[in-house]
Amino acid sequence: MAGVVHIPWYATVWRSDRLEEALEQIAPLALRHGATEFMVHRSRDDPYRLLQMSWFESKLDWERYWNGPDFIAWRAEYSSFYQVPVLYIWHDLVSYGRLEIENGVPS
Repeated sequence: MAGVVHIPWYATVWRSDRLEEALEQIAPLALRHGATEFMVHRSRDDPYRLLQMSWFESKLDWERYWNGPDFIAWRAEYSSFYQVPVLYIWHDLVSYGRLEIENGVPS
């Protein structure tokens, strides 16, 4: 069953900008492992809080990404940029909708 994985990251002091840049490197690699899309959000209320989301058709593909050599190396390199533990959450996709905007007008 398709799902979306939420990874809540919390930056360590004075490293939120650098964590954001690091997440911009690793998040797109999910597409190589079967993800259909990804997003990284940063809170305006708490700039140390970032949320990475990746959509996968199977949890096995997600686990290959999370436990693969790219993400393991990334976590080792940037481990001082975020607080541990990092606990991801798999969500089953129940409903989805989207408003298409064309030239500033909903279509």
